[in-house]
Amino acid sequence: MDARRRDPAPRFSRRYGRLLLGASFALIAVVTVVDILAPPEVHLGPFLIAAPAVTASFAGPRMTAFVGAVAVLAQAVVAIARTSLTDLNHTYQIIALVLISVIVTFFAHLREQHESKVTQLRSIAQAAQSVVLRPLPRRAGPLWIASVYLAAEEEAQMGGDLYAAARTATGTRLLIGDARGKGLDAISEASLVLGAFRVTARRETELPELIGHLEAGVGSAEEPEDGVRGTDAGGAADDSAEAFVTALVLDIPDQEPVVRLVNCGHPPPLLLRRGRVVPLDTAEASPPLGLADVLSPDVAVETFPFDVGDVLLLYTDGVVEARDRARAFYPLTERLAAWAGDDPPTLLGHLRDDLRAYAGGHLGDDAALVAVERLSPRT
Repeated sequence: MDARRRDPAPRFSRRYGRLLLGASFALIAVVTVVDILAPPEVHLGPFLIAAPAVTASFAGPRMTAFVGAVAVLAQAVVAIARTSLTDLNHTYQIIALVLISVIVTFFAHLREQHESKVTQLRSIAQAAQSVVLRPLPRRAGPLWIASVYLAAEEEAQMGGDLYAAARTATGTRLLIGDARGKGLDAISEASLVLGAFRVTARRETELPELIGHLEAGVGSAEEPEDGVRGTDAGGAADDSAEAFVTALVLDIPDQEPVVRLVNCGHPPPLLLRRGRVVPLDTAEASPPLGLADVLSPDVAVETFPFDVGDVLLLYTDGVVEARDRARAFYPLTERLAAWAGDDPPTLLGHLRDDLRAYAGGHLGDDAALVAVERLSPRT
């Protein structure tokens, strides 16, 4: 299961907009009646300006213009009822109301254009996400898999965090990673690593060779065609030349109760077994992808027990670096212990909601979570 729920905000916005629209018409009616009944020295007409002004904040230009026209008509009714339509005071009030209605209608038009562009960009982002960050399979051999992706930016669908799965002749391989930086550069690096993994994960028999292909994928984005690294206007090295991706690559055989993994500078996975949470810390971590020419290129493969009923939690640093109002980091291991007996989708549902609540609804960085449970072969 790939947990990406639809945002309920549009439905809430429509309901909220209808309430505000009703309030605008109610304001016009109340001001009109009270102004007609008020003493001659009291003039409430200027309050009618609020109706089109409020409408422009949530409705389109046509509805804003309609509300403005209704407000002008109401002001004309007040003028006729109290004195005459040509009364100087009411004439100036009507002129001011017409001018302000035209202005706020124009602003409503600009806002509608902006929202249309945002909707188009969101649609493009969703299409790109479906191609780059494909949903993980719910079942892969004896494994039950669930995933969650939480974007830090409200309008973004994905960033530099990545995950993927691939079946081999003997088991399942999983990848989770985090590209350095944010924005399009991070997405580009993530797509390169994902592409390299999908091409080679099924055919490479050993993890070190697979890591080599992933390393080459990151390196290919750093070197320009002329072989010279880029510089900025001041002659400094281009920041893209320092691109790297932290990653965790796992190989889970179908017939052996183990997991083999390579940690390339990534937060260690957590093993949930019989109510306990155990970090799978490797004795020797490999360098992040893209830094093999700077750091030691040795690839360390380590094996850990992974039996029926065990659950592995893979995550990116956006999870453990989330902060509450007191600026304290999210205590993942402690929170995870309370849900150690849950299945992968339920576990990630609890984590997603708890993480959002802990961070006040806004994460400082993208966060990805993958939970994997080994099932009985008969399940």
